[in-house]
Amino acid sequence: MLYDRILVKYGELTLKGKNKASFINQTIRTIKEKCKKFEKLEYINNFERFYIILNGEDYEKVTEALNNVFGLHSYSLTAKCESNLEAIKDLAKKVVETEIKVKTTFKVETNRVDKNFPMTSLEVSKVVASHVLKNSPHLIVNVRNPEITLKVEIRSNGTYIMTKEIIGLGGLPVGMDGKGILMLSGGIDSPVAGFFIQKRGVSIDMLHFSSPPYTSDRSKQKVFDLTEKLAKYAPKNRIRVFNIPFTKLQKAIYDNCPESYNITIMRRMMYRIAEKVAKKNKAVIIINGENVGQVASQTLQSMYVINNVTSMPIIRPVATMDKIEIIKIAKKIETYDISIRPYEDCCTIFVPKHPVTKPELDKCIEYENNFDYEAYITECIENIEVIDVNAGNPPKIVSSSDIGSLF
Repeated sequence: MLYDRILVKYGELTLKGKNKASFINQTIRTIKEKCKKFEKLEYINNFERFYIILNGEDYEKVTEALNNVFGLHSYSLTAKCESNLEAIKDLAKKVVETEIKVKTTFKVETNRVDKNFPMTSLEVSKVVASHVLKNSPHLIVNVRNPEITLKVEIRSNGTYIMTKEIIGLGGLPVGMDGKGILMLSGGIDSPVAGFFIQKRGVSIDMLHFSSPPYTSDRSKQKVFDLTEKLAKYAPKNRIRVFNIPFTKLQKAIYDNCPESYNITIMRRMMYRIAEKVAKKNKAVIIINGENVGQVASQTLQSMYVINNVTSMPIIRPVATMDKIEIIKIAKKIETYDISIRPYEDCCTIFVPKHPVTKPELDKCIEYENNFDYEAYITECIENIEVIDVNAGNPPKIVSSSDIGSLF
């Protein structure tokens, strides 16, 4: 096999200074975890570069696994030879013959990492390009805007030649920056928020609010399906979902508070519950898909009043994004078609005709004092449903004994 390895290049984590090693090691662990089903793979780590030796494994399936790893700048299918000019010329010719079958513009780029090699990078590029041109009638040199760039990397342990570079997800390896609780509604925005927060190295648990019989099992299944799409980026391909039975508390809000304030106070209750779940599960932030000004509860004044019930940091990854931008990302990560399934969640039932867009904090506190909301919150927590969602597998309800250890 001509190509015997994949060259992996790290992204911004190489800028981490003294913490660089820990970020790289976490990324390598993630790569090995995502690729563990490929039993023949071997790995070579020289810190600045990471090589996956294929040993006959299907490189396309391996790169599909790498597409789920945050922290990677790019990866390239690579051929290796000895670091002498004749071997480099011969391998470059074979690579071109394999990759190029029609008329194509190209150039050669050489990176002479081994400074003991007796030629400069430019000299190597000229010799290799001349040799390839003589033997490949389809090629035309274009150094400014080529269709194919033949990359030659000369190192002390060998020379690596490649033509295809697949751009990775970038970001940081998931789990390097702690854990957060994502408030997953089932809409378009919150799954995208979950994707972006994982890209920043944060592992996530999901928090979902159900209000049966007003919300259906299909609505809950929708949440599991969204979670499964995000679980493929997570450690061990698993994300835990905390499903909150919200019906009694939601009805109490509507029975005791003015209709225009229902959504605001409902969100305040959700944040109170989210904080309790987060603290019990060692999460340090709350994440959601709020977008500034999109709906009544997402005006700046609403956010200020709603946030008032918690001291935990609230991260809103899509807060300033245009809706079209969010939809574009949702389609890319395959959550959009799930999100638009027509099953209502607890945020869309009992929606007031005229929700307040500039709620007052004093009024929220006054209305909340009309009923014992703490008792309802306690009941929500005591009846929480815990489900583990693994990418590619049905959701699994955690046993009651496990739930007791969490709460």
